Amino acid sequence: MENSIKKMSKKDQILRVFETFGRSFLLPVSVLPAAGILKGIGSAFTNSNTIEMHPWMANEILQFIMGFLDMLGSVAFSNLPVIFAVGVAVGLAKQEKGSAALSGLLGFLVLHNTLHFLLEVSGKLVDTSAENASELLAASMQTYVLGILTMDLNVFGGIITGVVVYLVHKKAIKVQVPQIFGFFSGPRLVPILIMPAMALVAVGFFFIWPLLQQGINLLSVAILKSGYVGTFAYGVIERLLLPFGLHHGLNWPVRTTPLGGVFMIDGQEFSGTVNAYMAALTGKGAIDPMITRFSSGKFIYNMFGLPGAALAMYMTAKPKNKKMVGSLLLAAGLTSFITGITEPLEFTFLFIAPALYGIHALLAGTTMLVANMAGAAFLTPTGHGLINFIIYGVLQGTRTKWFLLPIIGIACFIVYFLVFTFVIKKFDFKTPGREDDPTTITLHGKDETRQKMGVKTLKDKEREAANPASMSLHDQAVELIAAHGGQENIEAVDACITRLRINVKDDSIVDSEKIKTDLSALGFNKSGMQMQSIYGGRANQLKVEIQELLGMVE
Repeated sequence: MENSIKKMSKKDQILRVFETFGRSFLLPVSVLPAAGILKGIGSAFTNSNTIEMHPWMANEILQFIMGFLDMLGSVAFSNLPVIFAVGVAVGLAKQEKGSAALSGLLGFLVLHNTLHFLLEVSGKLVDTSAENASELLAASMQTYVLGILTMDLNVFGGIITGVVVYLVHKKAIKVQVPQIFGFFSGPRLVPILIMPAMALVAVGFFFIWPLLQQGINLLSVAILKSGYVGTFAYGVIERLLLPFGLHHGLNWPVRTTPLGGVFMIDGQEFSGTVNAYMAALTGKGAIDPMITRFSSGKFIYNMFGLPGAALAMYMTAKPKNKKMVGSLLLAAGLTSFITGITEPLEFTFLFIAPALYGIHALLAGTTMLVANMAGAAFLTPTGHGLINFIIYGVLQGTRTKWFLLPIIGIACFIVYFLVFTFVIKKFDFKTPGREDDPTTITLHGKDETRQKMGVKTLKDKEREAANPASMSLHDQAVELIAAHGGQENIEAVDACITRLRINVKDDSIVDSEKIKTDLSALGFNKSGMQMQSIYGGRANQLKVEIQELLGMVE
């Protein structure tokens, strides 16, 4: 048995680290959509420019309510560093997550209090009573964090705190202490060790952060100076990383750290595209399209491009199959248009013909480039569909240039439709509806695609994933454990928004066919020794149930 277990290659190990790190962002950023909606609606009705255009909005009661919503949304964006400190620690920890969360908060406080102390004793602390205090703070790379005057580490301080907490937590919970100190063993030992550990990290930051900050600033400037080329490259690479679950590691550093750019808004610096955009919504004047260049185009190809590809697949289907395939593609196209959830369409042509997905990646990059060149200035923390477009684009007024979306969108729809139609016909790709046997029609095409993705119909599968009539959550979890080779073969269980992710020792004994055909998975994919089953919103429920059955309770 041991000889049959495959060891991960160096490449797989690197990919797993990158994916795990990116996925650890999911917890802290999960608060951003709700916070962003509150702030987006609040800022739309309290912005002075909008009120000037629509005097009726000046109503005191309306302004109070909308100002309250804006304040609630601002809480998350103003405290992203501490949210990341706790969130990354919890996201990375495999067990005793409560201890990791407490240690993340404590470690973050120790980090910045230690930095404040070092700045004070070294005489480098900025005098905030000076008339030009704001300029001095910016020049000295200092800021207030939770009321502590400290070095401006921005979100990186939270991320590094979370990583350090994870490393300490991983070792400390297994440490055996002398019997007399038994009370402080296990998870109770973690916050005790975090205090000296983060104090040492703070000392290191005190000496090396100015140099690191200069390097980050240079990289940020390079990304900004990459201009339209960088926008196109980002769009292509981000789509190519999606099938492997690695896109989070690219997206969230850009959205929340200086790697996405440092922007001056109303005399104050903001790092990361999401932070800058939220600040710009409450600011005055036009919104810099460089803030939104990695987001505006996503709205366009989600809402117009992919539905254009869906229409191409429908039009190239055989006449006798169009009625059947039309309902599937219409559901997938509307899902992409309204919510920005694109997996049903993208994975359809990915697993039928990777060349189609490669063409989509190039078209996606081109769409982002065109949107950026046109000056489109609408962005969302997550979810690039109609709902968020209305909140973050239309409601914010013409300064977002939201009207560019339907203009560019129509062109994008036509291009996607023509290109996909030509390629499908030219290479005779068996997209849904082009099969000879109409009984094999699914969202993912013919038999080999069904074997890869396990799709019947989109609506049926989503209904089964949300509430399978024939199997309870408990029974489904039991069967999934067996399908992955049993408890002995499972190393870790996790989930992102739509995928159940199970790391195994030996992937040759995983029954992917059973997972796809009998256990209601929307799709199945392998990434190294990690088995990824698509279950939509049920993925996290299955994760929790499986962890409880295996004794991996968080």
